[in-house]
Amino acid sequence: MLTPAALAARVGEAMYAVDAACKDFLQIELLACEPGRARMRMTVREPMLNGHRICHGGLIFTLADSTFAYACNSHNKVTVAAGCSIEFLKPAHLGDVLTCEGTEQVLQGRHGVYDMRVTNQRGEVIAVFRGKSTSIQGTVIPEGT
Repeated sequence: MLTPAALAARVGEAMYAVDAACKDFLQIELLACEPGRARMRMTVREPMLNGHRICHGGLIFTLADSTFAYACNSHNKVTVAAGCSIEFLKPAHLGDVLTCEGTEQVLQGRHGVYDMRVTNQRGEVIAVFRGKSTSIQGTVIPEGT
């Protein structure tokens, strides 16, 4: 039987292995997947800039939403977003390294609330995101592995 930390790490590895959007397209790195927590990193590249030459908000949202997904699936129950919101606080620029840390605030039955914080390489807060999750049937990895 795996410890909760080992299970979360295995869940993160399994999800990331097939997460083409994060891994291949956006080049988001999974730094950690722990029980009720996750951390991911993304470097702002030229194709990510909008018409104001700042990182497109949708891509910052995707970093936060992806981190949310890893945090809420870390208990090895297939979990999806039921709703979320984001507040953009500061622009991100070409070359910025954005790190998102997500933490479970509440998990009751099938429903959870998670907070994400996106910072740049200087520790400045770029955005905050709150996600609400719902567990559905199934596990990410087979139970008992």
